Amino acid sequence: MKAHDGLYIDGAWRPAASRTVIEVVNPADEQVVARVPAGDVGDVDTAVRAARAALPGWAATPPAERAARLAALRDVLVTRKDEIAETVTLELGSPPQFSQAVHAGVPIAVAGSYAELAATHPFEEKVGNSTVLHEPIGVVGAITPWNYPLHQIVAKVAPALAAGCAIVLKPAEDTPLTAQLFAEAVHEAGVPAGVFNLVTGLGPVAGQALAEHPGVDLVSFTGSTAVGRRIGALAGGAVKKVALELGGKSANVILPSADLAKAVNVGVANVMSNSGQTCSAWTRMLVHRDQYDEAVALAAAAAARYIDRIGPVVSARQRDRVRGYIEKGVAEGARLVAGGPESPRETGWFVSPTVFADVTADMTVAQEEIFGPVLTILRYEDEEDALRIANGTVYGLAGAVWAGDEAEAVAFARRMDTGQVDINGGRFNPLAPFGGYKQSGVGRELGGHGLAEYLQTKSLQF
Repeated sequence: MKAHDGLYIDGAWRPAASRTVIEVVNPADEQVVARVPAGDVGDVDTAVRAARAALPGWAATPPAERAARLAALRDVLVTRKDEIAETVTLELGSPPQFSQAVHAGVPIAVAGSYAELAATHPFEEKVGNSTVLHEPIGVVGAITPWNYPLHQIVAKVAPALAAGCAIVLKPAEDTPLTAQLFAEAVHEAGVPAGVFNLVTGLGPVAGQALAEHPGVDLVSFTGSTAVGRRIGALAGGAVKKVALELGGKSANVILPSADLAKAVNVGVANVMSNSGQTCSAWTRMLVHRDQYDEAVALAAAAAARYIDRIGPVVSARQRDRVRGYIEKGVAEGARLVAGGPESPRETGWFVSPTVFADVTADMTVAQEEIFGPVLTILRYEDEEDALRIANGTVYGLAGAVWAGDEAEAVAFARRMDTGQVDINGGRFNPLAPFGGYKQSGVGRELGGHGLAEYLQTKSLQF
């Protein structure tokens, strides 16, 4: 796609007030591929004002018509699926096949799910002698990350549209081209002017302005826990609602009765997916002491198969961050059995698929989110020890349990302090709520629970 040199506000591409631009760089070859405007505080204010003006009309639009616009948006995304995949590959470095299946395919499914929910959700219900109304919360400030650029946009914008909200989107500065393509799709789908607005810009400028703007009723943010705390503080000053999907350090618990080879191989694939840049990745593999050495050997062999299959990480900054964690793991006594801090290529921001053995629960690489293709393997003594390790971080976003008996796995999963657990490799469900316990966030995305985040309730007593 051709990059826009303006911002999408009130149904049209308009020049930014700021003359500052953001360079978009291809992580695979380090070449600048586009430049987009870096919107400032004034641009955010213009976008919020447009959203507020459009809000009453969209909120009053019948749910069936909102559903029709979402269905049209899904259809546009389908017709532009190849372009979406190519754009994500260009600015994120994702391998083409993964971009096609996941970066383009999953958002299409999510958009379709909200087209159906908008048509079927009970926006009014009877509770005793009351009628309870589920009304749009208002103007949404959506701040999205770079790791799944279109999915994270759709996971916020689609339910907000279904609820009857107006939106201002500030996408990650590393992947703004996907956001521009999405704005084109919204326009083509016939969403009324002002209901959706796009301001590309830097987090400390445009993101902060959006979070603290008095015309924004809800801030929905996905990203690091540190930034999430800052956004929560900014929003709290105005007593506005926040929805935060933050970091993770998810445990992949392999119980002794599990198919060890399958559990290890799927676990490694999960961590290497998207070059490890997935908040819900199972980055801690927990294995019983009697099976530990075998699991380590299996994981090292599996990781070696990904050397030429995974793409780069998104930026030089991210590459250096991940390599710093690998160096710290070695310094703290973890044993490298695959990969390491050295880059596997001379050009591009690549990180070697890395596996650490002999990791203890107190090590930095077992406690902090690395956000790269790095797996840590920890041994446990018994199930209680495994549970202690699994629950022993500040995070609680996702996880996995493997066992020969499904009931055994479910019993363990019920005791995990985390928002989502895959049982024996359970498949992704776009209707299931996604979100975290503890410092992994506040609120839920996807399905009916995701829609509820953008609604507020009013009761009428008779």
